[in-house]
Amino acid sequence: MAMPAPLPVDLSGIRLDPAQGLARQLYQALRERILDGRLAGGARLPASRDLAGLLAISRNTVNRAFDQLYAEGYVEGRVGAGTYVVELSSVVRPPAQVAAGPAPSVALQRLQQHHLAAPLEGAPRAFRVGVPAFDLFPFETWARLSARFWRKPSPARLGYGDPAGDRQLRELIAAYLRNSRGLHCDPAQIVVTCGAQQAISLCAQLLVQPGDRVAVENPGYRAAGHAFAVAGAELQGIAVDGEGLDTAELERVGGCRLAYVTPSHQYPTGVTLSLARRLELLDWAECHDGWIVEDDYDGEYRYSGTPLAPLAALDRQGRVLYVGTFCKIAFPALRLGYLVLPPQLAQAFARRRALDMRHSEIGTQAVMAEFIAAGHFQRHIRRMRGAARSRRDALLAGWPSEIAGCAPLPAVEAGLHLCVRVASLARERELIAAASRVGVELNALSDYWLSDSSTAPDQRAGLVLGFAAVPEAAIGEALRALRGAWGVRD
Repeated sequence: MAMPAPLPVDLSGIRLDPAQGLARQLYQALRERILDGRLAGGARLPASRDLAGLLAISRNTVNRAFDQLYAEGYVEGRVGAGTYVVELSSVVRPPAQVAAGPAPSVALQRLQQHHLAAPLEGAPRAFRVGVPAFDLFPFETWARLSARFWRKPSPARLGYGDPAGDRQLRELIAAYLRNSRGLHCDPAQIVVTCGAQQAISLCAQLLVQPGDRVAVENPGYRAAGHAFAVAGAELQGIAVDGEGLDTAELERVGGCRLAYVTPSHQYPTGVTLSLARRLELLDWAECHDGWIVEDDYDGEYRYSGTPLAPLAALDRQGRVLYVGTFCKIAFPALRLGYLVLPPQLAQAFARRRALDMRHSEIGTQAVMAEFIAAGHFQRHIRRMRGAARSRRDALLAGWPSEIAGCAPLPAVEAGLHLCVRVASLARERELIAAASRVGVELNALSDYWLSDSSTAPDQRAGLVLGFAAVPEAAIGEALRALRGAWGVRD
């Protein structure tokens, strides 16, 4: 019985770049034509020698491309008859008929509304927020400790690790919190995370059901709000005054499942939650069967006296989940933080984290453990605190005394940034735009408010300035540039 005549094949449109992998290009060109129907099922491809001559390439190159098509099932060989395209008519669609895809899930829709802004590029400059003086980090010491670990790592540490984190690191974190912050916890209560943001996200995933109300400071750390909103929470902004979160308003709002707070140094206003408010917040959690997520993102930076004891140190009912980070002492790219959890939650959080990442990379954990154990961490904290204080002083001393529509700078007793109020949103935008034109970064306080806030727009205006990212000389240069841009003189 005679075989049917092969379908005609036109490969004249194939163009290959000699500077790239020729076999890969040919394979991709043929695969694309098969998938979009230009090479129909049953079509016979030219013999390798003929195709090599047509495209002015070697026969070996053609054979490698054909071998890949064979391996992936796009073509088949017929003994004594050549190479043929397999029948894919049931799945092939012309490009114009490709569907847009299923409708986005609820989670994707939430993510469209609640996501992190693109990170700022380049080295830090004045007055970038959220960045410590990582120009002072002892990289040589870190490199030496890292080389020592990787020179002969323990085989026990090279397999799948504990999703809660390296045991030695968790023991050292517990000792550090006990000695420096007055927070007593067992290492079993600690889960190591990839920075504070992952810790907050874990809290959102495990403590919040869709539709639950979550209280957040307003203005506040929007990235935390995004994490809770993506988990399905209904965000409830609670006002912040000179004593921190307004616990009376939290009580009036009612129905909140969880409260997220930054008590040691409120983000972004910089106020400290008073002792009375701390006790009221703990009472609220106990009375309403609620949770408190305490984000102590820069608690080491206290410029008068010792760092404040965390809210978690006052907790006697297992209601506070404490978020800590090494990124504000070392550098943001380190991505190393931790959660201190009520005992009944520790195992569940470790199990949930394992589903995302299995466990953190062991090298960074092991080196940080040795960095702490050898005393480098505490020495570095003292150095960073001193540098941040000096850089704060340079900003306070050099800031123009009178700027139209801008309040005087506040006293700054903690943290890595400060917040100054501005008379109106229009003036806020003017000041920030003028600063940007001379290469100075300023953040708008208005960006930290929830979009549905009842606070009048002009009352949300202000400037948020980080003072720790660059040395005093760079701060002085930035202040001179601002004076020129704003047309002010002292």
